[in-house]
Amino acid sequence: MKHIKIILFLLIFFLPTARPAFAQELPAEKFSRGVEYYKSANFKEALDVWMDIYNTGYRSAALYYNIGNACFKLNNVPGAILFYERAKLLKPGDDNIEYNLQIARTMVVDKTEEIPGLFFVKWFDFISLLVTTNNWAMISLAAFIFALISSSIYLYSSSYRLKIISFWLALALFVLSACTLSFSFRNRSLVHNSRSAIIFSPSVNGKSSPDASGTDLFILHEGSKVTIVDEVGQWYEIRLSDGNKGWVPSDCLSKI
Repeated sequence: MKHIKIILFLLIFFLPTARPAFAQELPAEKFSRGVEYYKSANFKEALDVWMDIYNTGYRSAALYYNIGNACFKLNNVPGAILFYERAKLLKPGDDNIEYNLQIARTMVVDKTEEIPGLFFVKWFDFISLLVTTNNWAMISLAAFIFALISSSIYLYSSSYRLKIISFWLALALFVLSACTLSFSFRNRSLVHNSRSAIIFSPSVNGKSSPDASGTDLFILHEGSKVTIVDEVGQWYEIRLSDGNKGWVPSDCLSKI
């Protein structure tokens, strides 16, 4: 019985030190291995490593950006545009991402004229993407709590000066809470519920109805960016940057 206790003690003592040998490779280590492959011009191996990280559910602008670079080196233009667009959603102000995205777009066959959006909507989206959904939500919650505290000071303080300060502070904090909450919802809509997509088929016809017998309205080629408007069965109604709409099979595109 004494020997069994000693064996169990040794197993418990040494087991924690043995676990790292059986642990899976960390995402950071895999990412670095992919970088080494990329530097050695082994773009396929680098892409495989980075896609393996992506398939585990890990998300970052750096990962998306490097996957886009590997796809571009392998002449996978739609894949490069897709991941550059995803990287841009997580890091909208990055010049390298924007530059590479524009280079990849020059290789797309379709050149549709884009209808310019309202400037304040663009700025709202840009600000929404500067911080993650959860961070915006935490800022909103913190501002709301401090607004309640300021309101309590306003209601129960006997000092006129303190009442004035706490009133305006509470009002500002309530406005801040509402704004950051709207940024949180918008960030979630843009990043997690994106309706934008990239065409992956070499060419696809936009139909007038969600079936193969529909009239051909236009033709799109791989790499074109579209917006999904509606869905019926295995068909998506898409809108082009110039405002035209049509139906395409759902398997010909990938959502950003």
